[in-house]
Amino acid sequence: MTLPAASTSATPSPNLWRNRAFNLLWTSQCLSDLGSAMANLALPLLVLQLTGSPTKAGLVGTTGLVAGMVCRLPAGVLADRYDRRRLMVICDVLRLAAYAALGAAVLADVADLAMVLVLVVLGAAANAVFSTAEHAAVRNLVRPGQLSDAVARNEARSYGTQLAGPPLGGLLFGLGRALPFLGNAVSYLLSLVALLAIREPMQEPRKKDADSAGDGPADGLSGFRFVLANPFLRALLLIAAPLNLAFTGMLFAIIVALQRSGTSSYLVGLASTIFAVGGLLGAFAAPALQRRLRLPTLILVLSWATAALMAASALWSTSILAAVPLAAAVFLGPTANAALFGYQAAITPDHLQGRVFSVIILAATSAAALAPALAGLLLDHFSGTTAMLAFALVVTIAAVTATFSTGIRSMTTEP
Repeated sequence: MTLPAASTSATPSPNLWRNRAFNLLWTSQCLSDLGSAMANLALPLLVLQLTGSPTKAGLVGTTGLVAGMVCRLPAGVLADRYDRRRLMVICDVLRLAAYAALGAAVLADVADLAMVLVLVVLGAAANAVFSTAEHAAVRNLVRPGQLSDAVARNEARSYGTQLAGPPLGGLLFGLGRALPFLGNAVSYLLSLVALLAIREPMQEPRKKDADSAGDGPADGLSGFRFVLANPFLRALLLIAAPLNLAFTGMLFAIIVALQRSGTSSYLVGLASTIFAVGGLLGAFAAPALQRRLRLPTLILVLSWATAALMAASALWSTSILAAVPLAAAVFLGPTANAALFGYQAAITPDHLQGRVFSVIILAATSAAALAPALAGLLLDHFSGTTAMLAFALVVTIAAVTATFSTGIRSMTTEP
């Protein structure tokens, strides 16, 4: 319940395929996202080999998530105040340099935990700025009638790369530890070339007096004020935060538990792919499910179903089968995303859309930044089954909160 999903058509219109600027951006980011998915799978495996500590592997993951979280609101301001193409080009150059350096260090056998932490922070910060600028730029690259199809294609891109990236990253890591990181660097080079080939403007002309009126892109507090003043959104964030923490922690715990039990790196990556299959199928089912379930009902169903399915997943903590119940749990995620962000867009004034979106993303995902470190700590002291059951308990608490929340019940009509 953190990212906007496609809420209309799952099949892009033919006209969008003839949009040169959008297709350059979309194709390059397919490759970039694929490289990121490979590297994200390989990073904890590398740290485990370097240190032998699940806690330190979790620390690296949490460090990256925290860096991205800290940069989320500033990224929104930057994307609204400065040239978005230039921002994305700078981010690609930084990410290219960071992962090329990490790949070279692994090849030379000089990589250590400190180097990994520095490069992860740099990469996470660049990712936050790039993704925010890209999200803001899409509207300027497509015609109004193409926007819903563009969102649908970006949603498919996200799930598709999550399907292919982790097993490919695991396979490459098994062939050579540096390969996933060098591959990620190549993906950023291709993204950079595509960005430089796009000539269309990526933002509308700025209003010079916007900030002085207290309502410009620098006024980030207005987004917080709007969200906190709405009982439903306020209550929803209290539920979304533990759900995201649990999903992130469970997936990390499965990866580490499988690696620790001697599972091949390719099968470890396949576990992440199984998880992504649930989201991909859920994205296709989202329009039909959204017509049948109101958002408050959807939240309750998602919360209780996730608690039960995570508990079931814990029974297979040393088997790739642990990913199957987790994939079933994430099936409702795209529908919840579409309903939530559709409701948010309908009730939010246009001049607050970007800031309110950033606040919701930040609040909903902030707790998830702690998940890898928490999972690693649990796995250092308890069995994989116990660690996973802890995350199921977190979701159960969120489900109870949703059941008795007056804020959730306060949304009496759909937008």
